[in-house]
Amino acid sequence: MHKLSRILEGWDGYQTSLLRAAAPLTRDQLNWRPAPDRRTAGELLRHICMGRITWLDRMKAPGIESVAARVPQWQYGEDGTRSVAEEAAASDDPAALNDWLALSWQPIHRLLEEWTVDDLFETQVIFDYVVSRQWMIWRILSHDTHHGGQLATLLALQGIAAPDLREQGGHIIIPPRKSA
Repeated sequence: MHKLSRILEGWDGYQTSLLRAAAPLTRDQLNWRPAPDRRTAGELLRHICMGRITWLDRMKAPGIESVAARVPQWQYGEDGTRSVAEEAAASDDPAALNDWLALSWQPIHRLLEEWTVDDLFETQVIFDYVVSRQWMIWRILSHDTHHGGQLATLLALQGIAAPDLREQGGHIIIPPRKSA
């Protein structure tokens, strides 16, 4: 049975695109808001990271315990389901956001390397729904790309280059060329 890293090849490249886009950002660039009711680049990066951690914690991803222990604050729903209280983490600290991006990737990397396709069918109850690991992984992956696209737009509006995330669409792993 194939490891998930083979099935979801390219997600690691998207992670690299996010890291490369976020690494050079300053506090001013992270805090720039295109409109009063829109997120800043820093808030988007924080949201990507904390969304990952919330869902990885719910699915009990390998290695999540040490990441979850670093979360500054958790909030609990009426059913006891916990999620990261995002506002408790800084959205304007470039080093901290880069650390969160790398830290939130660690359990993803582990599940891609350790889990197989068969592991995707394991289910659990969340919010009165029976959800599979496959559903949760798809949620995290689509969340990454959705908000990564928003980040690419915010950076473009500020005139900030992010070639991996924008021109390459976050897909920096080029498939091999066909044989002649």
